[in-house]
Amino acid sequence: MKKMLFALLFVLGATQAFSQNGIGIKAGLSSTKLDFDNKEFVPSDAQTGYHIGLFGRFGGAGFFIQPELLFTQTKGEFAYVPSGVAGSAAPQNYEAEFNRLDIPVMAGFRFLKVLRVMAGPIASININSELKDAPDTVGEADFQSATFGYQAGLGVDIGNLSVEGKYEGGLSKVTDNIGPYSTDNRINQWVLSVGFRIF
Repeated sequence: MKKMLFALLFVLGATQAFSQNGIGIKAGLSSTKLDFDNKEFVPSDAQTGYHIGLFGRFGGAGFFIQPELLFTQTKGEFAYVPSGVAGSAAPQNYEAEFNRLDIPVMAGFRFLKVLRVMAGPIASININSELKDAPDTVGEADFQSATFGYQAGLGVDIGNLSVEGKYEGGLSKVTDNIGPYSTDNRINQWVLSVGFRIF
């Protein structure tokens, strides 16, 4: 009798775990801030961006893998403060816009049937990124064709609906240089997403 009860509980648990598998759509907002390793470039407050795309979730017994394919648009603002300029000189402000194809691959565990914890790498392919209104004193940014980072966060599932909050950190620099100035700037952001499992 105990063995039958254990087998029934196992089957019910496995069914619940696998019932969260599938493919769906997701969209959300991000709060992005550029991080520079150059005293002449000072990042401003975080800027809001968005993302939209597809996700898949596969696994069982509490463990899952979640690959995603997302179009992402983010922005970053910063001030150019050249060294040797008197403190009274007004800094020059610039805006960078990033259009990317993001490919995060999350791995994680499910708890209490609805709560998920996850982490994993993210690859970003540059589609069209630009430094707006760059003057001769700064020059155009040399954006990388691809960058790598990591994401970690939590998710909540209610039926076919998923809500996720993640932090993303940059592992590789976004640009080699901005005009004549070498940089090691990276994108760090908080990401909030809502997804809906289609099948």
